[in-house]
Amino acid sequence: MSPPQTIALFPLKSVLFPGALLQLKVFEPRYLDLVSRCLRENEPFGVVCLAAGHEVGRNKVSFESEGVLAHIDEVDGEGANLLRVRCHGAERFEIAGAPRQQPDGLWMAEVDLLPADETVSPEPAYFATVQALQQVIASLREQQGKSPFAEPFSLDDAGWVANRWCEILPVPLAARQKLMMLPDPQARLRLVHEYLKGKGVVQ
Repeated sequence: MSPPQTIALFPLKSVLFPGALLQLKVFEPRYLDLVSRCLRENEPFGVVCLAAGHEVGRNKVSFESEGVLAHIDEVDGEGANLLRVRCHGAERFEIAGAPRQQPDGLWMAEVDLLPADETVSPEPAYFATVQALQQVIASLREQQGKSPFAEPFSLDDAGWVANRWCEILPVPLAARQKLMMLPDPQARLRLVHEYLKGKGVVQ
């Protein structure tokens, strides 16, 4: 395992998955500075799910000990001190020590990167879930006029299919967090398949 690395944390009321798109509106000074530094130094930041507290302000917060690195793809200015930031999720990580908060309110932590999902084909029992995701992609693309997920699509990859479903299923954040952290992509896809089967989405 590689040695821990120090990253800035961006707590959100959401769970970021590897390969997911993330759109942010950034206006707080600490995060405007963070975006500038990440662009300048070509480095990611860590997205962690808030367990308590709010995304903005200097209120007391607590967040999950595992998250996903976010790499910035595009930044657009929108008025004074407001940025629209487009990112994508990459490696999962686990916080290795106690996070510390800087004077400006930005959280920093040492993290250990976790292994990426092994690329494996979905088991035949889950083909209906793969086909249902294809239909969802086509429907969302027609409604929104754009792709709902980052391309290229990897419908032959169990982890990719499971992650995309996990992004859009109406499940609690705690359940979404546990799904994100499952190290076995086939097991993650099995849980998604069972959920969809229980809802009558697939047979």
